[in-house]
Amino acid sequence: MSKNAKALAADIRAKAGDAPVQIGFILGSGLGHIANEVDGVAIPYSDLPGFPHAGVSGHNPKLVIGDLEGVRVAVFGGRAHYYESGRGDAMRLPLEVLRELGADRVIATNAAGSMQANMPTGSIMCLSDHINFSGLNPLIGEPTDARFVPMKDAYDPAIRTALHAVADAAEVDMADGVYAWYSGPSFETPAEIRAIKMLGADAVGMSTVPEVILARFLGIRAAAISTITNMAAGMSDEAISHEHTKAMAPIGAAKLEKVLRGYLRGF
Repeated sequence: MSKNAKALAADIRAKAGDAPVQIGFILGSGLGHIANEVDGVAIPYSDLPGFPHAGVSGHNPKLVIGDLEGVRVAVFGGRAHYYESGRGDAMRLPLEVLRELGADRVIATNAAGSMQANMPTGSIMCLSDHINFSGLNPLIGEPTDARFVPMKDAYDPAIRTALHAVADAAEVDMADGVYAWYSGPSFETPAEIRAIKMLGADAVGMSTVPEVILARFLGIRAAAISTITNMAAGMSDEAISHEHTKAMAPIGAAKLEKVLRGYLRGF
């Protein structure tokens, strides 16, 4: 763990209290309202030296530490994407801080495009695996042998099972599928979508995969849920744009929030 992470964790505990964090959440586009539901302390990323700028509209770059459904949580209201800086490891320091605060698990959320007709806009999908279509990796440059992270069961089976049980109990239809990471910021072409669909992807997006790799590197159990904000290029007549993504995200966000809250109630 870096000295910077230890120092930041100490500063955060001074502001938010010493109680260990049990779980972290990384919120995707249009999902920042969940941070507002936490009873706790909000710290802007700008007050945390080394934290990413997270300048994408639809994100709320602040770290919230507090209680949600009786569980001590750390909620990252925004993330940094590879396409913002060309750095695949942009979320390494926040995840190091999360581990230093005591959390042993993280759930990432994102907005994604669907490649499956039975998973339309407004659906949610629990990630069972991913395809790193970008070929990038946040551990490039890591000097230790810890960089050789095994990625079997990258998306923790026990957490996924619990999330699906909660969804079923809440009568929320949550698909299971493979997410393909595309670097962005331009959206994918129809040819690229056809290619990754043939490779086995069910949804595509521009985040999450680097965070999951980093989480596993740091010994944090990981899971992720996508909100489907559009059909991928060539799959429908939708006009894909970031504005469209932000407008459609709340449709799936209500379902996602039910699942996350239910998971915490069973903690």
